[in-house]
Amino acid sequence: MLAKQATRGTYLLLLGLLTATPVSAEKFDDLAQSLIRLRGEVEELQTQLDTEKQDHKSRMDALSSQMADLSIENRRQKLALEKMVQALEKLQAAKEAKLSSEEVLLPVVTASLENLRAVVADGLPFKTDERLAELDSLKTQLERGNLDPKRAANRIWAFIEDEIRLTRENGLYSQTIALNGKNVLADVAKLGAMFIYFQTSENQVGMAQRKPGGWQFVELSDTAAKQRINALFDSLKKQIRQGYFELPNPFES
Repeated sequence: MLAKQATRGTYLLLLGLLTATPVSAEKFDDLAQSLIRLRGEVEELQTQLDTEKQDHKSRMDALSSQMADLSIENRRQKLALEKMVQALEKLQAAKEAKLSSEEVLLPVVTASLENLRAVVADGLPFKTDERLAELDSLKTQLERGNLDPKRAANRIWAFIEDEIRLTRENGLYSQTIALNGKNVLADVAKLGAMFIYFQTSENQVGMAQRKPGGWQFVELSDTAAKQRINALFDSLKKQIRQGYFELPNPFES
């Protein structure tokens, strides 16, 4: 009797094992497929990560290059400002010394005019023709004797103060610019002494860029860049002169 029960129990155990074996194999196959899928996803994510790393490195390299260009332009503008301050100091020293002799004051005034003209001609193209015309008028009046050196020194003093003020101001102005071989009246957004962006009545949008031959006004075709510039103009028109603005870089290599 016991032998029969043992035999029956063994039979039931074997039957259970045989029944369980296909289920375990199916689970194993599912697990294997999951592992294969996960491995594929990991490899895909790793590829994406490597691509992102390379893109990030490229962006950082480009930003480093742009920062270097901006640093060079910033030093150039600081040097121009220093020249203006030096000219102002020379005129101030001449006034404090009460130099009444035109022969003594005339060379100081003349040198100041020449230095200022060079600085304005090389600087940001903001109403450059008008500013140069003012300096040329002073020089002409001085040469013709219509303006004595003392009065010329006072006029130059005021001009330098205006130039220094311009380096600190952000604003919206109107001026004629050379664009695509034509002179065009445009609205310009001047940001300090380094950036100028423009809009025209014909929906042309762009910025001033320093080229090997000097500053040029360049029209942009990129939609995103144009939208950013238009957003700047909208803010300035609403008298919003402070805030965060993402703008195209005119010194981008």
